[in-house]
Amino acid sequence: MARTIMIIDDSASIRMVVSIALKKAGYEVIEAVDGKDALEKIKGQKINLIICDVNMPNMDGISFLKTIKQDPNYKFTPVIMLTTESQEAKKQEGRAAGAKAWVVKPFKPEQMLAAVEKLVLP
Repeated sequence: MARTIMIIDDSASIRMVVSIALKKAGYEVIEAVDGKDALEKIKGQKINLIICDVNMPNMDGISFLKTIKQDPNYKFTPVIMLTTESQEAKKQEGRAAGAKAWVVKPFKPEQMLAAVEKLVLP
């Protein structure tokens, strides 16, 4: 059975690039435009990994992360933050909220896939 990865980013082009790379690697992909949209789409689904932007409208990535980590179903789901933010303070805030990795845009799809392979749940 294919593993499912959720991509949360308000940029359609980023979602597309990430989605294509993941699908080529054999993953199922669910896309969301922001944290609020992701919470509506994730309900009860088995998600093996989440890739999330930080700066988004409606609900930003850190708020989404804090919310999803309260849910027993997703408490241990690994989250990779994919963002333009590279300040150490932001990274620490992300780690404190439960992020497992931090990939800075612009990124190489191979670099992101390597992080996914390391972290994705079986």
